[in-house]
Amino acid sequence: MELLMATEFQGRIELDIRDSEPDWGPFAAPTAPADAPNILYLVWDDVGIATWDCFGGLVDMPAMSRIAERGVRLSQFHTTALCSPTRASLLTGRNATTVGMATIEEFTDGFPNCHGRIPADTALLSEVLAERGYNTYCIGKWHLTPLEESNLASTKRHWPLSRGFERFYGFLGGETDQWYPDLVYDNHPVPPPAGPEDGYHLSKDLADKTIEFIRDAKVIAPDKPWFAYLCPGAGHAPHHVFTEWADTYAGRFDMGYERYREIVLERQKSMGIVPPGTELSPMNPYRDVKGPQGEPWPLQDTVRPWDSLSADEKKLFCRMAEVFAGFLSYTDAQIGRILDYLEHSGQLDNTIIVVISDNGASGEGGPNGSVNETKFFNGYIDTVEESMKFLDRLGGPETYNHYPIGWAMAFNTPYKLFKRYASHEGGIADAAIISWPNGIAAHGKVCDSYINVCDITPTVYDLLNMAPPQTVKGIPQKPLDGVSFKAALDDPKAATGKDTQFYTMLGTRGIWHKGWFANTVRAAAPAGWSHFDADRWELFHIEADRSQCHDLAAEYPDKLEELKALWFSEAAKYNGLPLADLNIMETMTRWRPYLVGERTTYVYYPGAAEVGMGAGAELRGQSFSVLADVTVESTGAEGVLFKQGGAHGGHVLFIQDGRLHYVYNFLGEQEQLLSSPAPVPLGRHLFGICYTRTGTVQNSHTPLGEARLFIDDAAVVTVPDMKTQPGTFGLAGATITVGRNSGSAVSRRYKAPYAFTGGTIAQVTVDIAGSRYEDLEKKLALAFARD
Repeated sequence: MELLMATEFQGRIELDIRDSEPDWGPFAAPTAPADAPNILYLVWDDVGIATWDCFGGLVDMPAMSRIAERGVRLSQFHTTALCSPTRASLLTGRNATTVGMATIEEFTDGFPNCHGRIPADTALLSEVLAERGYNTYCIGKWHLTPLEESNLASTKRHWPLSRGFERFYGFLGGETDQWYPDLVYDNHPVPPPAGPEDGYHLSKDLADKTIEFIRDAKVIAPDKPWFAYLCPGAGHAPHHVFTEWADTYAGRFDMGYERYREIVLERQKSMGIVPPGTELSPMNPYRDVKGPQGEPWPLQDTVRPWDSLSADEKKLFCRMAEVFAGFLSYTDAQIGRILDYLEHSGQLDNTIIVVISDNGASGEGGPNGSVNETKFFNGYIDTVEESMKFLDRLGGPETYNHYPIGWAMAFNTPYKLFKRYASHEGGIADAAIISWPNGIAAHGKVCDSYINVCDITPTVYDLLNMAPPQTVKGIPQKPLDGVSFKAALDDPKAATGKDTQFYTMLGTRGIWHKGWFANTVRAAAPAGWSHFDADRWELFHIEADRSQCHDLAAEYPDKLEELKALWFSEAAKYNGLPLADLNIMETMTRWRPYLVGERTTYVYYPGAAEVGMGAGAELRGQSFSVLADVTVESTGAEGVLFKQGGAHGGHVLFIQDGRLHYVYNFLGEQEQLLSSPAPVPLGRHLFGICYTRTGTVQNSHTPLGEARLFIDDAAVVTVPDMKTQPGTFGLAGATITVGRNSGSAVSRRYKAPYAFTGGTIAQVTVDIAGSRYEDLEKKLALAFARD
């Protein structure tokens, strides 16, 4: 594909325009060649290779099967083991560490391999195609903007519209509530168009927008090709779906995750997804491994045997799998609507479709699963007793659920471990399909070549007969790291020319070379083991032993040393160091270039956009005060004055039934309420809450402190032992708003958005310096006098 655009003016300029000849070449927009194919990248989230029916799993995916029937399934496709790095590698055609994305955006750390800002000399496919006459659309999960740049005060240099996409509708972070998503439209946040009570679900919304974006351009320029990068939230937590979709799987998983693996492995063998001699890896392959300082293998990364579970536990775990499966099938149905539109409009046959999962199935649900994944990010393991209370509501707006880790192992059959582990196939070996009826002859075939996500975009360039660009936006480009496997798409036995692929993620390491694989044995972050020189390495002939069951390190020590040396050589080439397996506290306390700097006092106003994680006041269990400057104009005044967080963790100050109330919602489990005994007075007042941390709950890391509810300078109620969350209110939906409750309601005592009426809010001040409430109240009272 050549760019149909001249670079120099070829016309003639005379004194009179009538005697001159124009040349639009240097000025007109670029034009793609005739019949250039459309391109659809479809990126699923946290879906293990043994999940979908077209890869041997037991989850029905008609749309994915439809693509596979007219395309090629990749049986040895590999990712980076985590979201942001895989997406960066996919879009650039380079290793994640080459482009500064060694981990997810929330954990980047200011090194060449790990800064979270894809350099301009490693352009995204969207930037390349925009210069070649394509329309470009990004829909759904982005997760390629640094946390500290994901707000309205920041530069937008790494938002989708600055990286070659003409339109964007989705969410910037790593996850979002599927019922109450954190939506961004182009460069500004927007509320969802409806709520779950109206039948809203994010997957349908994203499909609608994909069709809308394509159709909007096609009615004007029917022959102009497009590139759409569609990334639904499925199947990342929270696993949200309508009950009827989960119910279609009732009983499907009653055999348990261990038997599921046996059933699916046989199906995979019959389909050619794995070699006939492939064995099942153990469910807890490293349970007895100790860290360098004697640390036990993390309980969070440990599977509970199915036959050790009680009847209630089995019932709960099965329902969690049913909800997850329903979530995937519902989203698949929405993608089916996109395929229908493309077929009915005559576009499907000339559309290159690339389908991948960004990493293996997730183990973040821990041994018991979770009804509130926010607990994981606060250092808690959910209990079955707590989850059973939500059994009939799993997948609904009241939950933020995730299945137990046993299902992660099952959905990664036959491999070891799960998302986060780049040392083992369970983290990096994932489902992938490529289809282009007009350009790829093989239909319904399985390609067994070893392929990495960095090889996808080089292959697409090859399919387009386009050399990788030397410059993009005038900036010279680094060479691609990936290798085209176009030849293998028509002939699965054809060589691709790929010999080596190195891996690193959250302290884990691996290296593939000509059918062999060497890896370290250690717990991934947030284990915090460090001491990487003490790592034990394993060696597998993975061409025959796909599930890494037979360690050949002792038998072939020279081969192991060769691969270890190769790992360090590749790491030097692709910015593989430093290694990082920081624990949650180490990660949270490391300095980042937040715009808020070291500020401890924040002022928020009504009518302003939501303020999210990385830009707002982060409480994290410390002492804090919230003071709202409010004029009450009516005895019927009511609504939210200030909220931070949502239904699964947060706090809110509001007026209801004439009285002032404050709720601290601890992890969605306990609404701790303080209420004024008397109605709020008319006129201008300061309403506030002051929390003073006094210690922790016994035998726990849960912060504990005294909470006082204030009206002006008088504490109207005191609670001596309020619990607070030690970490974040959530990776999604944890926004700050004044005068309304955006997203899910922090308290069940009202229905969101519960906008404040019957008065006006001047501002809300949040202090996290531990200042005395009385001192803050005096400062604001003086401000009253100056108004």
